[in-house]
Amino acid sequence: MREILIRGAAVVVTMDADRRELTGGDVLIRDGVVAGVGHGLSSSGEVLEAAGCVVTPGFVNTHHHLYQTLTRAVPGGQDALLFGWLKTLYPIWARMGPEEIRVSALVGLAELALTGCSLTSDHLYLFPNGARLDDTIDAAREIGLRFHATRGAMSIGESAGGLPPDSLVEREPAILEDCIRVIDAFHDRGEGAMVRVGVAPCSPFSVSRELMRDAALLARDKGVMLHTHLAENDEDIAYSLSQFGCRPGQYAEDLGWTGDDVWHAHCVKLDGAEIDLFARSRTGVAHCPCSNCRLGSGIAPVRAMRDAGVKVGLGVDGSASNDAGSLVGEARQALLLQRVANGADAMSAREALEIATLGGARVLGRTDCGSLEPGKRADIAIWDVSGVEAAGAWDPVAALVLCGPARVRDLFVEGRQVVRAGQVATIDLPRVMENQNRLARRLMG
Repeated sequence: MREILIRGAAVVVTMDADRRELTGGDVLIRDGVVAGVGHGLSSSGEVLEAAGCVVTPGFVNTHHHLYQTLTRAVPGGQDALLFGWLKTLYPIWARMGPEEIRVSALVGLAELALTGCSLTSDHLYLFPNGARLDDTIDAAREIGLRFHATRGAMSIGESAGGLPPDSLVEREPAILEDCIRVIDAFHDRGEGAMVRVGVAPCSPFSVSRELMRDAALLARDKGVMLHTHLAENDEDIAYSLSQFGCRPGQYAEDLGWTGDDVWHAHCVKLDGAEIDLFARSRTGVAHCPCSNCRLGSGIAPVRAMRDAGVKVGLGVDGSASNDAGSLVGEARQALLLQRVANGADAMSAREALEIATLGGARVLGRTDCGSLEPGKRADIAIWDVSGVEAAGAWDPVAALVLCGPARVRDLFVEGRQVVRAGQVATIDLPRVMENQNRLARRLMG
């Protein structure tokens, strides 16, 4: 039996049913699970002092494209809308292979860990030159983050009226066959699972209606979740109306893409009827505020979604469209955008923090994560609020969102320490970054 006691935190933010915040609180970890939350706890195991720190559940990232950490700030894509941005980057991504996919995942996962993320999804929808979903799963296992990999796909290339080049699309029977392979090989249905797998055709403009429908049937047969991009910007809506004769929400519902086992990325342009549909069906949304700003897509109606009862989590989206990978940054941006759209009282710092933790866990179907309660998995972020970023802050919990710090002091996932004293503890990050920059230079050439 292995125990770790996190002792004497300035505040422990539990995110339990009562949203308790414990001043001077302790958290006891035993064998990867939260064994106690309270005051004056004791342990014969390791003791980690948390004076001057805020302790929160680990953050949850509900949408990412880890491979894109190799293509940040690419000229030609810096000032483009979504479709033009994709056209610029597809030919670059087509030159990647297994090494690029794995190393970029390691860097992206490290960046997430340093900003308090303990659980992340990833949407990998292209597999150039022998790359496989296995490459990202291997990276997640090495770094130690809880991982919800999704097997994406594109099947309609330029010659058939789609956006991606033909070299990046796959045959639909092969896509479904590989979905079965990775689910059977890696998906863990159990509580405390470190790896789960979802089915995730890229978007309505890169796969056929038939593949969307077949993917939903396959996912439900296998008992896994479904994920795709939906209603991201005005171009997306126009495409849906012209090609399918309906709005994205109707398209999703017709093909079986609503329900408690589905979450959609972005949803910037959902209208009131679509929001009601998602609320009734318990369909989740990955809100990606920084990416939506970067690509000029708009402000997602998160206030209306939350008020209607839609499950909402945060997503950093790809590092080529953000271009950062910070969950803290997303929480702050989510708050600011809702205030811009709806007024200064539209979203509090604590609500943004809830969306970043418990909200994301609910979107990914993880009842075992997202809060600090006995029996929940020990995914815990420790934030040192004694530094310059929060100097003068009267409310250390709100300070996490409003001013900082931007990096965790310590991060535990399943009770194992992934970040220690502000440094990734599980991999040689400087060496990985050197390799990442070498691969990026090769792509530039």
